[in-house]
Amino acid sequence: MGREDSHYRPDGVDGRRFGGSGSGGVYGNARAVPPGGGHPDPGPNHPYSAVPGTNHPYSAVPGPGVGQPYGERAGAAAGGVYGTRAERSPQLDPPTRPVAGRPAASGTAVGPRPGPPAPPPARRRRVLPFAVLATVLLLVLAGVGVFVARPGPVAGWLGEDEPKPTATATPPEPDPEAVLAGLDPNAPEPTPDGVRAALAPLVGQPELGSRVNVSVADVATGTSLYAKGADAPTVPASVTKLVTAVTVLEARGPGYRIPTRAVAGAAPGEVVIVGGGDPTLAVDGKGFYPGAARLDDLARQVKAALGGTAPTKVTVDATLFPGPRVAAGWDGDIPTGGFGARISALMTDGARSEPDKARRTFEETNHAAERTAEPDLFAGRAFARLLGLPGSAVGTGRAPAAPASPAAGAPAPGTELGKVQSLPVIRLVDIMISDSDNVIAEALARQVALARKQPASFVGAGRAMDVVAGELGLPADELDLADGSGLSRNNRISPSLLTDLLTIAGNGRHPELGAIFGGLPVAAWSGTLNERYQVAATKAGAGVVRAKTGTLTGVHAIAGLVTTADGRLLTFAVLTDQAPADSMDGTRQALDRITSALAVCGCR
Repeated sequence: MGREDSHYRPDGVDGRRFGGSGSGGVYGNARAVPPGGGHPDPGPNHPYSAVPGTNHPYSAVPGPGVGQPYGERAGAAAGGVYGTRAERSPQLDPPTRPVAGRPAASGTAVGPRPGPPAPPPARRRRVLPFAVLATVLLLVLAGVGVFVARPGPVAGWLGEDEPKPTATATPPEPDPEAVLAGLDPNAPEPTPDGVRAALAPLVGQPELGSRVNVSVADVATGTSLYAKGADAPTVPASVTKLVTAVTVLEARGPGYRIPTRAVAGAAPGEVVIVGGGDPTLAVDGKGFYPGAARLDDLARQVKAALGGTAPTKVTVDATLFPGPRVAAGWDGDIPTGGFGARISALMTDGARSEPDKARRTFEETNHAAERTAEPDLFAGRAFARLLGLPGSAVGTGRAPAAPASPAAGAPAPGTELGKVQSLPVIRLVDIMISDSDNVIAEALARQVALARKQPASFVGAGRAMDVVAGELGLPADELDLADGSGLSRNNRISPSLLTDLLTIAGNGRHPELGAIFGGLPVAAWSGTLNERYQVAATKAGAGVVRAKTGTLTGVHAIAGLVTTADGRLLTFAVLTDQAPADSMDGTRQALDRITSALAVCGCR
C-alpha cells in the first residue's frame, strides 16, 4: 500500500522490512493554527517538529504567536527546504441545482442531476460577486492562520545536527515569495463547452481504465462545467478523508480536544485508564506527533491524586470503540502493513510500536511503521511502567461510574484522578490530510459518531458521517462509507459530492470547515503531490493545483482546486476505480493531465 492510502507499495516497502526510499515525498503545507496561537515544541528530529535544525519533513518555521504558519519542507531532492507559502483558500459558493441539478450553460452535455430532491430554502445562497469572493477568501484564510509562501534560505534547518550557537546575530529571513496564483476578480468564467473541449480527449486515456468519473464546477457561481459519471458512487480511496475532515469539523468543531482520563478503580490502588479515542497520545516527550497529550503527564496527576496510596493495578478501558477493530473491505495485511492499524479507543503514537524509530526512518520507509497488534494493552503497559508497575499488573475492564459526590479519604471508585487532552481537531485534521494518516482518520470518524450519538464503530461512524453530510446539504445518497480513511474498497463517493463538499467548505457559511484547505498538497510542491506535475504534459498544474489524492491497487482519485490561466478558481474531482493494476505512475500522470488542462486553459 502507498503511504497515502492502502495497498500500493513502492519498491522495497513491503510492510515488514520497510526498506527502500519509497517516493521520498515531503510536505510543505501550511498549518492552520488553533485559536490562541503558538505551537508546542516537540523536540528535534521529529516528523512534525516545530524546531529548526531537524532532519524531518515536519519541521516548521520557528517562533510562537497567533497565526504562526506551519510551513513544511518541499522538495525531497537536493536541498529541499522548510518554509511557508502564500496561499489562498477558496471562499466558495455552493452550487444551486435546478430540479436537483447544477446550473449549466447551454450547449453542454451536463444536465440536471437526477435523484436527490430539490434542496430546502435554507440551502439557497446568493452568488457572491467575484471581487467580493476574492476578498472574503483572504479573510477566511486569515481567520484560520493559514499562510503559505516559498521558503527563504533555511537550509541550515535540514542539517543532521542542531545549528551551533554563534556570537553573531542571524540575518533576518527575506520576505517569502508567493507561489500559488491569486484570484483575478475580473476573471472570465469558463464555459461548459470550453471545459468539455479541454477534457474530453483526456478522460479516455487508457491508463485511467474503463471507468472514469469526473466533476468540475466553478466555485464562484456553483455552475457545473463538466460531468461524466459525476453522480456515480465510485471507490474513492484516500479522498475519503475530505469527507472525514469536513464532517468532524462540523460535528465536533475545530477546537475540540479528545480526552484520555484516569479514574479510581474498584480496588484500592487500582487505576483505570479510559481511552477517549486520541490516536496521537504519546508515552512521553519522545512521541511521534508533536504537542500530543502524554501518559507521563497523566501518571503524574494520578500519583498526586492518590496521595499516599500506591498504585497496585492498571485496568484498560477501551470500550468507547465497540465492534471490529478492522473494517469491512480492508485488505488482510492493513493492520500490520505499516500504514494502518487495529483501531482502538486507547493507543499511543498511532499504534506505532517504535515511535522513535518511526521518526528516524520516516522518509526512507515512505512513512511506513510497524504497528502493535494490541494498541490498548500496549498503551496500558506503558502507563503501568510510569506508575511503577510491571506489565503483568495490566488488565482490561470498564471504569466504575463516577460517584455522586466526592468522598473523604481515598478516592472513591470512578473518581477522576487525571486527564490529558489531544491537540485540537483542527490540527488533527491538518495532519490527517497532509500526511494522509489513516489511523487519525479512523479516530476522527469515530468522533463524528460520538457527536451524533452513534456507536463509535466503523458502521456507526459511516452512518454519522452520512448524517452530517446531509445536514450540510450534500447528496447523502451518493455517499456510502465503510471507514473514514479510504482503506476500504467498500467505500463509495460520487465526484459531484466531492466538488459540492469543497464548495461548502469554503463558502463562508461554515467557516469552521475552511481548515481543510491548509493541509491540501500543492502540485509539484508538497505532500502527496510533491513529485507529481513534473513532466511537460503536466507542468501547467504545478503550483496552481491543490488536491487530496487517493490510491489503492486499481483505484486512483484526485479532488481539489485549480486556478485557470485566466485566474478563475474551479473545483474538481476525478475518480477511477478500474485502472490497470500495473500502471500506477501512468494513471497518476493521466489524472494530472486532466487537472493541468484546466490550469492551462481559459476554457471559453
